[in-house]
Amino acid sequence: MAVTKAGSVFMAFLFSVGVKLAHNGWSVSYTRKQICILKRSSVDLTCFYTYPSGNLVISTFWFSAKQSDKWRDNSIPEDLTEDPGYSGRVKYPGTESGHSTLRITDLREEDSAEYRFSFHKQTSGLGYSLPGTSLSITGLQVKVTGSQKLTLTCSTTCPLSDNPTYMWYMNGQYLQEDIFPWYRYLVSSNYAGSYSCAVKGHENLHSPAVCVHGHNCQSVTTVNRNMCALKGTSVDISCTYTYPNDPQISKAFWSNKWGPRGDPEDLSQDPKYMGRVEYRIPGNKENDCTLRFRGLRMSDSAEYRFTLRNILGGKFAGTPVLLTVTDVLLELGPTSVSEGESAILRCRTKCTLGPNTAFIWYKNGQPIPNNYPYSNSLCLNPVSNDDAGGYSCAVDGHDDLHSPEVTLTVRYKPKSTSVSVSPSGKIVGGSSVTPPLTCNSDANPPVQNYTWLKRSITSPIASGQSYTINKISSEDSGEYYCAARNILGGENSSLIPIYSPVAFISAPVVGVGVGAVLAAGALVFTYCMLKRRFRGSDHSITDTHSVHVHPDPNSDTYTALINIQSPENEDLRGTTSDTYTALINIKSPENDKQEGVTHTDLQREDQIPVYENIPLYETILRVEPPQSLD
Repeated sequence: MAVTKAGSVFMAFLFSVGVKLAHNGWSVSYTRKQICILKRSSVDLTCFYTYPSGNLVISTFWFSAKQSDKWRDNSIPEDLTEDPGYSGRVKYPGTESGHSTLRITDLREEDSAEYRFSFHKQTSGLGYSLPGTSLSITGLQVKVTGSQKLTLTCSTTCPLSDNPTYMWYMNGQYLQEDIFPWYRYLVSSNYAGSYSCAVKGHENLHSPAVCVHGHNCQSVTTVNRNMCALKGTSVDISCTYTYPNDPQISKAFWSNKWGPRGDPEDLSQDPKYMGRVEYRIPGNKENDCTLRFRGLRMSDSAEYRFTLRNILGGKFAGTPVLLTVTDVLLELGPTSVSEGESAILRCRTKCTLGPNTAFIWYKNGQPIPNNYPYSNSLCLNPVSNDDAGGYSCAVDGHDDLHSPEVTLTVRYKPKSTSVSVSPSGKIVGGSSVTPPLTCNSDANPPVQNYTWLKRSITSPIASGQSYTINKISSEDSGEYYCAARNILGGENSSLIPIYSPVAFISAPVVGVGVGAVLAAGALVFTYCMLKRRFRGSDHSITDTHSVHVHPDPNSDTYTALINIQSPENEDLRGTTSDTYTALINIKSPENDKQEGVTHTDLQREDQIPVYENIPLYETILRVEPPQSLD
């Protein structure tokens, strides 16, 4: 049974046993309204439920309102299996349609509470919150009444369920059993000793021994009879004992197994425990028999019992203490989720370390914040790609004892899709794009399909991660983009423009030369006409002051024109475009100061604007020579 919180509405239909109520087909009934049971035992809480057909129930679970202070939201119940106070002690042994059972083991007095069953469904609906099963946990205690002849009663804080049979012990030895909680005989001073009781079926759960008609009876008292400890740590099993002075104690020891004749064996003499266990020598003033365990191993999980022997061969054994050694495990299911879904990680121990155990969470070995340290679960909702990685957990105070790392994989559709061209540069007419255009995208699972599209065309023009345009021409000019897609969706890249140069670039080379010469000639002719205009507009200038242009071999303009018109230079392959330089140089004032040129008239202030504002001079024509000729 798992809790699903996202997008759900809490539905709790909880009804008392004996009254099967229903509302629109929804109902819950409990097999017991109240249960009283022994501490350290186990219990099953059971209910039956129905709901209308056609309704989708996401999950069902049990909870206790007593634990609401540990919920993320006090108004939204949480599955009892997520409560660290019940870690390793609660489970659902089997859930069938219409039937649910909650099993709680190693019951403690603080487990006394009301337990309820609930539905979770996606759509809203009518909800009820009526009493569930009330569970009371009790221990056993021997009460002594009377003076000379005493009456012994096996007492509990609530009437035990299931009609128990009571068992009696004196100095650890069985005496009798009865359906009544009273010892059937009155105890006289002739029967002084240590008395305890138990319930049949739970003989290992004795009450504390009571010394009757004396003050120096045999007894062994342990504080906790069910203990949980982390592997690799140390633990103390607290213990005290009493024993008469006569006969004297010959030996006192702890054991976890018994020999062929049923005799217990000293734990300190077992090679597996030597150097790892320690307990105090009997006869100390405090009568302290505490067992100290170091470097706990998983194999140390067992029942341990303290035993006293006297010089006459008599023995007295205390009630066993169950020690459970646990490691820390991280549960994640499933280990792979899609972006936007939820993931719940649970830190598990095989037993409950304590009611206020806090947990520390790690991602890729680094601690991560935990807003609910007393919860053994970490909820990622919604999951993003950034949540992917290796997770582990540890119990607070034992940071060096991490759980094994579990990897969370996050699936997502393509993102950061882009087109790259390498090396970058101009795309020349008549050539190919080398290397081709490449589509890059981040996706998990990886991109399955790449397609190429052109803005002016509705259908794809190619497929594959790379795309090459062979013999690019003006028809290939436009804006291109790629589309990346996996099973979760797709994404388009941004547009990348590809333009072929001006149309005449792809014409024969002769056309390039003629066009360049005509353009240069037109500019020179215009220049001369302007000079003549300047001359005619000023009557102070005579023919002797006319402008004489003498070709200068060092002139860029001269060189460009000669080179272009020269027959041996018809092959323009590998030449630079001197025409550009010529056009700029004609306009440049520095190039007017050549030998044989009179500048007097050109420097007149009223004529400068006419010279400077000729738009023809400002026209720049870019000519890209082809890379090769056919």
